[in-house]
Amino acid sequence: MQNKGLIKFFAILFALVSIYQLSFTFVANNVKSEAKAFAGDNPDKELKYLDSIGKEKVFNLGFSDFTYNEVKNKQLNKGLDLEGGINVILQISIKDVLKGLANNSKNPVFNKSLADASANLEGNKTYLSKFFEAFEANSKGTVKLASPDIFANRSLQGEGGIDFQMSDSQVQKVIKRKVDESVESAFKVLRERIDKFGVTQPNIQKLGETGRILVELPGAKDVDRIKKLLGGKAQLEFWETYKIEEIGNFLVAANEALKKTEIKKIETKVVAKDSLNALLTDAKDSVDTKKGNNPLFDKMLGQGGGPILGYFAPKDTAVVNGYLKRSDIRVLLGADQHYAKFVWSKPTTINDAKGKSIEAVELYALKGNRDNVPAMSGGVVTDAKDTFDQLGKPAVSMQMNSQGAKVWEELTGRAFSQKSYIAIVLDDIVYSAPGVTSGPIAGGRSEITGSFDVAETKDLANILNAGKLPASADIVQSTVVGPSLGQAAIDAGTVSSVLGFLLVCLWMVFYYGKAGWYANLALLLNLLFLFGIMASFGFVLTLPGIAGIVLTLGTAVDANIIIFERAKEELREGKSLSEAVAESYGWHGAMRSIIDANVTHVLTGAILFIFGTGPIKGFALTLLIGIVTSMFTSIFIARIFIDRNIAGKGDLTFSTKITKNWFTNFHFDFIKIKKFTYIFSSIVVVVSLTSIFFVNGLDEGVDFVGGRTFQVKFEKPVDATVVSDELSAAFGTPVEAKILGDDDQLKITTKYKIKEDGVAIDEEVNQKLYNALQKYYPNTSYDKFINSFDGKKIGVLQASKVGASISEDIKTNSYWAVLGAMAAIFLYLMVSFRKWQYSLGAIAAVAHDVIFVLGIYSLCYKFMPFHMEMDQHFIAAILTVIGYSMNDTVIVFDRVREFIIGNRKGSFEDIVNASINTTLSRTLNTSLMMIIVLLTMFIFGGESIRGFIFAMLIGIVVGTYSSLFIATPVLVDTISGDEKHTIEDKHNKV
Repeated sequence: MQNKGLIKFFAILFALVSIYQLSFTFVANNVKSEAKAFAGDNPDKELKYLDSIGKEKVFNLGFSDFTYNEVKNKQLNKGLDLEGGINVILQISIKDVLKGLANNSKNPVFNKSLADASANLEGNKTYLSKFFEAFEANSKGTVKLASPDIFANRSLQGEGGIDFQMSDSQVQKVIKRKVDESVESAFKVLRERIDKFGVTQPNIQKLGETGRILVELPGAKDVDRIKKLLGGKAQLEFWETYKIEEIGNFLVAANEALKKTEIKKIETKVVAKDSLNALLTDAKDSVDTKKGNNPLFDKMLGQGGGPILGYFAPKDTAVVNGYLKRSDIRVLLGADQHYAKFVWSKPTTINDAKGKSIEAVELYALKGNRDNVPAMSGGVVTDAKDTFDQLGKPAVSMQMNSQGAKVWEELTGRAFSQKSYIAIVLDDIVYSAPGVTSGPIAGGRSEITGSFDVAETKDLANILNAGKLPASADIVQSTVVGPSLGQAAIDAGTVSSVLGFLLVCLWMVFYYGKAGWYANLALLLNLLFLFGIMASFGFVLTLPGIAGIVLTLGTAVDANIIIFERAKEELREGKSLSEAVAESYGWHGAMRSIIDANVTHVLTGAILFIFGTGPIKGFALTLLIGIVTSMFTSIFIARIFIDRNIAGKGDLTFSTKITKNWFTNFHFDFIKIKKFTYIFSSIVVVVSLTSIFFVNGLDEGVDFVGGRTFQVKFEKPVDATVVSDELSAAFGTPVEAKILGDDDQLKITTKYKIKEDGVAIDEEVNQKLYNALQKYYPNTSYDKFINSFDGKKIGVLQASKVGASISEDIKTNSYWAVLGAMAAIFLYLMVSFRKWQYSLGAIAAVAHDVIFVLGIYSLCYKFMPFHMEMDQHFIAAILTVIGYSMNDTVIVFDRVREFIIGNRKGSFEDIVNASINTTLSRTLNTSLMMIIVLLTMFIFGGESIRGFIFAMLIGIVVGTYSSLFIATPVLVDTISGDEKHTIEDKHNKV
């Protein structure tokens, strides 16, 4: 081997760099362990401890020392499934952006196009492209995007803007740029909010041109607080309000009108309408005040006063909103109240008639107008701080600019003289509605008070300072992982990794003797390089990523197996050890096969990385890095040890006494039985397709159909069927509950309101889940049931949501990923082998394998003791199966090509049979390594990836079969008779 010294130098340098990078991870973990020991079971105390030592020196290398914060930033990043935390994908509402750019145009074609774009959104199609398509279809050339009442308005005119002479294609370019600017603005606002929140190592990134933003917050635990922080548009407004005496008669009239439609039978009695208070405090024997007779007032938990119209239960707000939006109810408003806007406060606590504390929200009526704009917007706020009011309660103080200060003085002056109130509204939620008792307020300083805690005022000030989002940001996908579940995943991953590594090492030593030891040393170095690269570049380690590393253990030895098997062949032909090694490491020896096989891996890994998201991208990344590091260590590092042996004892045999003659002189006629294998495979394919399309179908997970899933741990074993029925009744829609691992743990799936986005919807679902399951948790509060914290053992351990729009994209991406992988491999093999028949044989084998795995999942998902869902993990498994099936097939095809170029005697079928038989040892050895590793992960790797591993396990077994009994027979059957005769004539010349 040439340049051996240079390779040694780089290997040593690379190893030292890897050890240096990984040392920060070890130090950071030690400091965290000390913090945990110091804090006991108190997570707040642990966090304060780590914050207090952030700037202290904790790592000294002699030539340099590092603080804890520096060490923490250099450590190997763990994904949410290992660290715990929150992952969300936010969809910036392009519809809101377009409406803003068009100044809320009333043009019917424009508004119909907005609605059509929402209704007809397809996977991998952006909202903007669908809007342009819809506008073209609806306008039919009669209305232009550059119309003055659409985009050629005053705010978009000027340099780089839009004028009424522009064509639609020209306008589209400007609008696209403006939309991109809005998304970039939203990205900056969210980054500033998160930076001020103080989460360690947050990851925030835009996802292409989809208008989506990925936010990962490792270690974050307060689910509802984080979602409010991210989803709040921060649209601060100041509205004048109606007083209860001004709007009370309307409420009485509305209640009376609702009786006619909401109550079927009721005794009618004349009720005085001069006072809302009179109605609510009427005599006990009044028929109309009996419970059930007053659709609106029956839902009141308490009377209001001042600007508060009444107190209602949060669960009743949707019904009351429905009442107040009805056209037959709104006509009852006075002439000067026609544009009244009804809104709710943030939840507060009141006492019911029995003195018991209950949660309620307040109803307000804002003084609206034709354009639905407030008296003053929050854009005038220049600074906000969390503080405390005169009573010592948490509050937020605000400072306005000069223009805002002037309007605020006028507004407060009017409120003072009219004894009225000003509602401070953030994202259509009333935070407070104070009166003004001391005259007009000058200087532009104001204060938001209410039922806040300290954390809420900090977040509110943070949001106001960061600025408002240019459009609403809806959470279309989210995953919440508790830290205890993350630790369990680490433990499972560690056990499966160590056990898989040991089993691979033992087999290599058992089968190849001293050469196996050399391969194991290269494998150990490979793992060091792999982790070193991940730490150096800040890559994130996920649970599927650990699976990728464990798979690397199985594939890293594949190159060594190919080389060792080739060396054994050369030794059997009488060559010396040095000649056999040189030949096996040459291009015409093992190198060509190794390159071809690994290119197919790289292609599938790259496609998986491009189309995958979150943990799946982590799996693809570790797989790709593992391919590169294993190639280097297998080809160069193991070679250094082998050459050293040759220069010394020279006693390598690449086998042991037991395995010396295994798979030698093997002469099975694989082509002869092709009719039987065709029949068997055809039956399997037909049965699989029948089950998939006509009988069982596939168990499509929320990744493909949208929905919410919760991993819930109970205090004791529960009946999944009973829980499913209870939840279905509570949600009013089917809810699926399945045992996940132990009998006291369920995976709960619901599609309840999955097409509706917003923090309020997420909170509603969480509250319904808690209320329905509360009897199983008599001593657990809502916060402890939903939110994550260290040491959490019961309640929601993991939660995820996939919105309807993003699930369509995931499904579309999955189809393209599988088809793209097959197409890329087909083209590569056609270029490499220069004959389409090789590509066809390989693709036939891959298609067979994919259908076989899908069929197994379709036939078995209903009764298997683990989950077999179609999700992103499953697609990752399918792509991995494609890669490994190609690997096996390529090795055989390379040998076929080698024998055709050489002087092998016999018919074309004989040459192909000889190719299979002479590579059988490598095929079975590599497959056995993979099966050992996958079985280890299947048993010890944890419940969450068991279905993912099972798919690969089945795929490897089937892939080995197809490379022997499908790919090569298809090659034989598609090569023309004339070409076969030409090959045979060449090889059988005397």
